[in-house]
Amino acid sequence: MESDLVGAADNTIHRMAGDERRQQLLEVAMHLFSKHGFSGTTTKRIAEEAGVSEAMVFKHFENKDQLYTDIIDHKACSLGMESPMSVLSDFVEAKNDFGVFYHLALNALNHHRQDTEFIRLLLHSALEGHAMARTFFDSYVTTIYESIGEYIEERQKDGAFREVNPKIVVRAFSGMFIHHSMTNIIWDKDQKLLKVSNERAAKEFATVLLDGIRKKDSSSDEQNSTQVQS
Repeated sequence: MESDLVGAADNTIHRMAGDERRQQLLEVAMHLFSKHGFSGTTTKRIAEEAGVSEAMVFKHFENKDQLYTDIIDHKACSLGMESPMSVLSDFVEAKNDFGVFYHLALNALNHHRQDTEFIRLLLHSALEGHAMARTFFDSYVTTIYESIGEYIEERQKDGAFREVNPKIVVRAFSGMFIHHSMTNIIWDKDQKLLKVSNERAAKEFATVLLDGIRKKDSSSDEQNSTQVQS
């Protein structure tokens, strides 16, 4: 009985060590992919940076493609991207227009700032035409378009928003905060052109958008904005 317990404990230790090694390889790979792209990064280089043999890389990942695409799942879990609309559910249910768009922008801006390497990796994968970019687009970006688009359509039926293609609205709004993040990550790291907090940027982006698509001003919009900021 005692030997069985010792064996189970040993297996747990080995499993934890394996999980930690896999985590390390993912982080090393993401760092290298973000700097050199997929084609410019080899499994040998990943192994060298991680301080392990190349065989160890293949022990945890079938090939470089699997390692590359597994980063999406890893980052989706760690950043909460597997359910991008969950943080907006209360605002959507309350039809708090400002709350929906403010928090959509703020969450995206915070994610971008927290993990610039992942953003660079996505840009590399898109430019290289790698399947990872399509996977991210289909699993995350498309969800945002569909969910926010449905919300906009509902508010149009309520008479709150003017008639405009919901997907154009989503693209216009996402263009604001994505461009803002890309500028800070790639061109203006010191924010010499524009230095503003994510909270302030999200507030102004939401205000600009709503001023453009609302049919008329309402006191409830102003009240919602105040409640979100308080």
